[in-house]
Amino acid sequence: MIGGLGLCVSESDRGDGNPKESSPFINSSSASDVEKSQQYNGKNMALFEEEMDNSPMVSSILSSLANYSNLPQGSKEHEEAENEEGAAPSLGTLMGVYLPCIQNIFGVILFLRMTWMVGIGGVFGSFIIVFMCCSTVSPTGGSYYMISRSLGPEFGGAVGICFYLGTTFAGAMYILGAIELLLIYILPQAAIFKMEGLEGADMEAAMLNNMRVYGTIVLSFMATVVFVGVKYVNKLALVFLACVILSILAVYAGVIKTAFEPPVFPVCILGNRTLISKGFDVCAKVIERDNGTVTTKLWKIFCDSEFLNATCDEYFANNNVSEIQGIPGVSSGILAENLFGYYLEKGDFLEKRGISAMQDPEAIITNSNRYVLADITSFFTLLVGIYFPSVTGIMAGSNRSGDLRDAQKSIPIGTIAAITTTSIVYMSAVVLFGACIEGVVLRDKFGEGVNGNLVIGTLAWPSPWVIVIGSFFSTCGAGLQSLTGAPRLLQAISRDSVIPFLKNHSYYFNSSLYLTVANGEPTWALLLTASICEIGIIIASLDAVAPILSMFFLMCYMFVNLACALQTLLRTPNWRPRFKFYHWALSFLGMSLCLSLMFICSWYYAIVAMVIATCIYKYIEFAGAEKEWGDGIRGISLSAARFALMRLEEGPPHTKNWRPQIMVLVSMDAEHNVEQPRLLSLTNQLKAGKGLTIVGTSVVGTYLNNHAEAQQADQVLRKLMETEKVKGFSQVVISSNLRDGTSHLIQVGGLGGLKHNTVLVSWPRTWKQAEDNLRFRNFIEVVRETTAASMALLVPKNIAAYPSNGERFTEGHIDVWWIVHDGGMLMLLPFLLRQHKVWRKCKMRIFTVAQMDDNSIQMKKDLITFLYHLRIDAEVEVVEMHDSDISAYTYEKTLVMEQRSQILKQMHLTKNEMEREIQSITDSSRGSIRRKNPSNLRSQQSSEEPAGVSVEEKPEEEVQLIHNKNATPTSPTSPITPAGGVATPGSEVQMTWTDKAEHQAAAAHPEQGGIKDIFNMKPEWESLNQSNVRRMHTALRLNEVIMKKSKDAKLVLLNMPGPPKNRMGEENYMEFLEVLTEGLNRVLLVRGGGREVITIYS
Repeated sequence: MIGGLGLCVSESDRGDGNPKESSPFINSSSASDVEKSQQYNGKNMALFEEEMDNSPMVSSILSSLANYSNLPQGSKEHEEAENEEGAAPSLGTLMGVYLPCIQNIFGVILFLRMTWMVGIGGVFGSFIIVFMCCSTVSPTGGSYYMISRSLGPEFGGAVGICFYLGTTFAGAMYILGAIELLLIYILPQAAIFKMEGLEGADMEAAMLNNMRVYGTIVLSFMATVVFVGVKYVNKLALVFLACVILSILAVYAGVIKTAFEPPVFPVCILGNRTLISKGFDVCAKVIERDNGTVTTKLWKIFCDSEFLNATCDEYFANNNVSEIQGIPGVSSGILAENLFGYYLEKGDFLEKRGISAMQDPEAIITNSNRYVLADITSFFTLLVGIYFPSVTGIMAGSNRSGDLRDAQKSIPIGTIAAITTTSIVYMSAVVLFGACIEGVVLRDKFGEGVNGNLVIGTLAWPSPWVIVIGSFFSTCGAGLQSLTGAPRLLQAISRDSVIPFLKNHSYYFNSSLYLTVANGEPTWALLLTASICEIGIIIASLDAVAPILSMFFLMCYMFVNLACALQTLLRTPNWRPRFKFYHWALSFLGMSLCLSLMFICSWYYAIVAMVIATCIYKYIEFAGAEKEWGDGIRGISLSAARFALMRLEEGPPHTKNWRPQIMVLVSMDAEHNVEQPRLLSLTNQLKAGKGLTIVGTSVVGTYLNNHAEAQQADQVLRKLMETEKVKGFSQVVISSNLRDGTSHLIQVGGLGGLKHNTVLVSWPRTWKQAEDNLRFRNFIEVVRETTAASMALLVPKNIAAYPSNGERFTEGHIDVWWIVHDGGMLMLLPFLLRQHKVWRKCKMRIFTVAQMDDNSIQMKKDLITFLYHLRIDAEVEVVEMHDSDISAYTYEKTLVMEQRSQILKQMHLTKNEMEREIQSITDSSRGSIRRKNPSNLRSQQSSEEPAGVSVEEKPEEEVQLIHNKNATPTSPTSPITPAGGVATPGSEVQMTWTDKAEHQAAAAHPEQGGIKDIFNMKPEWESLNQSNVRRMHTALRLNEVIMKKSKDAKLVLLNMPGPPKNRMGEENYMEFLEVLTEGLNRVLLVRGGGREVITIYS
């Protein structure tokens, strides 16, 4: 609550829309290069001359540091304008802070509603209200400036608008108070809508219409005065302030006088009901005159004639008329009667306590317009809402900080002194009013029982007119101050560019504010303020407007207290309050009181104010506030993030909390464009903004040389993430090669317990091309590393065919081929995808494979039961795959694969090694040909395994022989002579060759020009690695089944086989995956992370 702000924000922070340093001394361009160089010459500072461009010498900036300004928004411009006129800021604590706060706090509520509040709520209740309201205000720096810099632009903008609305409605309240004083106490005959002879709703409507008409006239006049120039308002401020002080002194003088000589203010009571003093002159039914009894004017009011035998009102006939003293004095003991509250319903009579009355409860009430009635239903919370605006002037001093010689010193001292003074005055006024004034007079809001006098004026000395005139000028002055301050506050918010709407219309709220050069007033902001103020004028009821502005001010004070407490609790380095008697608990208490008072005053107004603030907050957040002020919300985020990370370190997440935290590995071309942007679309569809997402890429080079390139790549990633609506983080690493860079991303991505558990990488579609040989090897290393790190791996194939976030599938299937158990990843991923609108209408199908000895019927039942427990809706089908002989096509496919593998290996040999290898292959081939039957040379050439090759050293390597460098690697008819493999016992596989198999092979490979002679090809097959044959057989069979069932599916998910344990068969591994997914449009290969990721428990 209490403390000077330690916030310093440079002019570079204001209005440019770009986050910058809060100090203007680093990277300062104020000094020329020549001046900077001279600062180092001859001063033994050559050691630092390389940094002179961005690090000036301390001796050269001490003067700037000492004179650095930390004034709130708009204050510096105001100060400069004053300086141009020759008047530098020279106000001290008394004139600059204390007296303005006094003027704003002692206003319309004190003079018009304070006595009524004491009469309704009692001394005890009113004292509690005053104490609570005085405890919630916060004497710190400018409220908008502090909140925006402490809680961030979102909170600052939302609360700033609320503070602006509160200040604007305060102007309406002061104007309504002035009109009430004018029409009721000063010049009643000026009413346009006459109220004489009216009663009930008609009289109330006439009064409200008068308030609206005169309120609009006064508002227009005040707006014109403010438009002409604020200097006239400031000149009148001293006059208004003098009126306020004289009025309060008159009240205290009157209280003292009542102890010796109470003023004569009789109140007429009929039974126990208070009578309106107009229409009669004597408070009696009859009087003795000329030795006879005659009736009075009061008799004529309640009877049908002036004679003693007239028919009179029943209540008038049954009860006596008595006259009591309205102000019995401070020594009368009336305080005991006024200690407790006396709440009334609208239309109730103001009754005197302690006097009995005879009345028939069932009798019809007549002549009700002759009694003083309650105009509104009163309750404790209503009193709080009506009274609170009287303490909202506490910000008057801090809002004038630009005129103060030493704002950091004057604002806390002056404001605390003003709070102390006004609190003493208000609390003493509660007690003194209750001790001096009769209860029915206190509850008489408009003084109808005391000849229409202002109730507080009846207590004043020497005359009630001192209070009436003083309070009228006081309310007018407060209204002018509100109309002066509200447009400037809107101007400050507009200049900060935190609210996009104001920023987009800054021409009206910034530059065009100064079209009137002669006075420099914010013209358009003043017109908007007057328009909003007119809404309060149209409401026309002071008691209805007061709670509205109470909500806005309470919300503002609540966040000011929150800002102070937050800065202290977070131990922000720049939070260094000068006021030493401060503790965060006081701010927290003030914040709690503000929140409580909001709902105590009016719970529905509180909800409306919070909804308005929330809408503004979300609008600023959604539209994007460009400001960065190092606010406390960021500090809370850091503290909460640290706490959450420490909690995550305690152990791995439970299975039911597991979700894919994805590391997306993307590659970029030479122009720093992402080559697979649809990877981020798929990420968005999988994540829907939940959990952790890291988009990473690597740049080849060194950090010192390629740092700028890495920053550019990071900006590209961020922009693409924003376009694809991926909520996460981008990460770019610089490494000597892509392989290491990708490995670093997988290893160090995330922080603490918040790490990725899933890697998403695109399938290298050009892996067969020689220039992309390194890319597919990097891909296989990613597969190995994720397996070693127990991470899940997602590999989308044909990623360009995947849907964007804007596409919609109106029908179709997501097919899951559950071949091996992966912890439930294959079940979880379709469920997550179907939460997104792209896949929402796709149905899920699950296929599983049954072997010869499996019970497929029972498998289907078990799978259906499992899905039921998981609460996943999907069709289930069990596909039976019987053992079958390996076809000739499988061998052909394997042969082509191994030949391509050998060719790729040969391409990595040096030139000399290549020539020696070709020569040895040629020699070996010729020797083999001479040993063969010449009739077989037409179809295929074979050779024996070259000497010196050890089976133990290379158990799976198949050395391929080529005749020349131009051998075609993809054609099985090329004259390539494979080396004979060493067959191990039991490794032979029974092979069959049928007409059907021959037909399938011919259909699949028409370019071969016919099927080779099976007997001539059999030696080639026998030389093949039988493990590769079996794997190829599995891939072909599975692909055949998948194509049959899922050819038209929108997406196919299937288990991804693991990579080979040694590095000799990497090309073969890629070929297996290619064969497995051949012919499918969209495929998502999935490898589990080695843990269960889905459970039946909620």
